[in-house]
Amino acid sequence: MRTEQLRREYGLTLRHTVFPLHPETPEEGVELARLFAGSGRDLIAMFDRLREVAEEVGLPLGERERTYNSRRAQELGKWAEDQGKGEAFRDAVYRAYFVAGRNIAHPEELAVIAEQIGLGAESALQVLRERRYARAVDEDWQRARDLGVTAVPTFRYRQRTLVGFTSYQTLRRLIDG
Repeated sequence: MRTEQLRREYGLTLRHTVFPLHPETPEEGVELARLFAGSGRDLIAMFDRLREVAEEVGLPLGERERTYNSRRAQELGKWAEDQGKGEAFRDAVYRAYFVAGRNIAHPEELAVIAEQIGLGAESALQVLRERRYARAVDEDWQRARDLGVTAVPTFRYRQRTLVGFTSYQTLRRLIDG
């Protein structure tokens, strides 16, 4: 992914901080139309723009009608980072959620993703049962609040911040100042 390119090109150490995006979402998910009802947002225009941006930056994007709670995926992602598979896990979860529309709140779904990237389904389920990385996610959520993060993705370099999916060149400009 682009962040890996930045790390290599600039010799950066990247820190992925997870963010509480709709943490109130139940495990079965919520229809997007219901989530945004009364917000005054034009959902069709919003998703058209999202598809346009995804295409510009080369990200696959499927059609989805629901959002799911990402807390468990974030906890398992912290574990994946400790196993040296953080980037692979984030990519696989992105594809499962944004391309295939799978429910990433279900431990069994996350176990399948873990297995696909070589982490082992049973190990993943054990990590989730024990909530081994709950504190790490809580700390990230607090860090996001402290930094004023209100949307994902948010890129921060020194005191500069960039919000939203963006081109590689724009990310380079963030670093170059």
